[in-house]
Amino acid sequence: MSDDSLSWKRLLLFFVPLGLSASLVTLSHVIINRTLAYAPSPETVIASYALASSLLAVTERPSTLLRQTCSALVRDKISFKALTFVTYVFLVCVLLIGGIIVYTPVGRGIFGTLFGVDATLLPSVIAVYGVLMFVSVFSVIRNIYQGIIITHNRTKWLTIGMVIRLSGMYLLSLYFVNIHGVTSGIVGAVIFVAGMVIEAAVSFMEGRNIARRMPVKKEGHPIETRSDVFRFYKPLLYSSLVAMVIGPALNIMLGKTDGVALAISSFAVAASLMQLMLSFFIYIHQIVLNYYRIDADLVRKFALAIGFIPAILVAIIAYTPLGYWVFGHVMNVEGQLLQESLYTLRAFILYPLVMPWLDYGNGLILLGGQTKVMFRSQLANAICTIAVLLLLVAIVPHWNGMVGALAQSLGLLAEAVIIFLVLRRIRREPKLESQN
Repeated sequence: MSDDSLSWKRLLLFFVPLGLSASLVTLSHVIINRTLAYAPSPETVIASYALASSLLAVTERPSTLLRQTCSALVRDKISFKALTFVTYVFLVCVLLIGGIIVYTPVGRGIFGTLFGVDATLLPSVIAVYGVLMFVSVFSVIRNIYQGIIITHNRTKWLTIGMVIRLSGMYLLSLYFVNIHGVTSGIVGAVIFVAGMVIEAAVSFMEGRNIARRMPVKKEGHPIETRSDVFRFYKPLLYSSLVAMVIGPALNIMLGKTDGVALAISSFAVAASLMQLMLSFFIYIHQIVLNYYRIDADLVRKFALAIGFIPAILVAIIAYTPLGYWVFGHVMNVEGQLLQESLYTLRAFILYPLVMPWLDYGNGLILLGGQTKVMFRSQLANAICTIAVLLLLVAIVPHWNGMVGALAQSLGLLAEAVIIFLVLRRIRREPKLESQN
């Protein structure tokens, strides 16, 4: 890979398929919710699926970090073998945790106490999670092979895999709606698992072909043992465990605002729209991982060119009449909820402004193998978010969903500050050494 081979066109060809695949993920939830709406009692069925999915979002988070780990560490067959061992350990843990939740009283305790699920709905929620727990297994397979695909500039396969996944999910949804019938939230879980199996299979086939062509040992590559991989991955895992605190904290504190239902719903609506605006831009760290050492200046210019787009998109919707049309016609929100969702989106404006640069900074941290920093930065995020939540609920509980939006945005800012303070220190260290 030569220095003069890097260009704006090459960066776009690498980045755009990644962004498309991330954006298309949202369609999988649309397909599932549309299918479950055909159930005789759609509210109960959708609720059972949504509650089980909320726990899956927590338990699956560590598996997504394996994609970053693979992109940063795997350059030959020896490093891939070391990562594979870590993957096996993780899969065993995922299945063990899933089994405990589904087949022991622990699951009832988690859903009944922490998530506040009604006793009559508990069996349905646990049954749905009993299927969804297998998503993490195929997610791990998908992520490690996508890491290889990304590193070898074959990112179009992520978009191809997502398109095939969505096609399969849609066909399966038609089967349930027209032939089998939609009887419970398990239908949604089956569709989701099937989609993940399809995407994992596409990633495996392409990633495996690339892995076979990798050298046994790349000269100068330091990753050789399981310990090398664990040393890199463990701080990422710990940081994800810290991040798990933020979601429940937001839900608990929003429940202490003046308009509980309005606060929670407006926060959910605004956050979903904001995340949709961000989804295309969540892979900036991969640009850094794969190209920063080739042409750091061009990577910085590329990040500057795209890094402000999410904030601009959110601002256009939040601060212009377009917002009323988007919430009213696209998201089917009306009345007081529409107005509160708009206020909450305005309070979120800092989040899409900071997130691309945090992702850029995280890419530099991953590139340098300084993953312990990410645990500290995530801890700063959690502490700041909870502190701001407590303060705002005590002072301005009538702000409702805005409380959560401001707290989450300032928490993200705190995380970014830690990352860039560390990067500033790292840049200065060689200069200090050269002066001695």
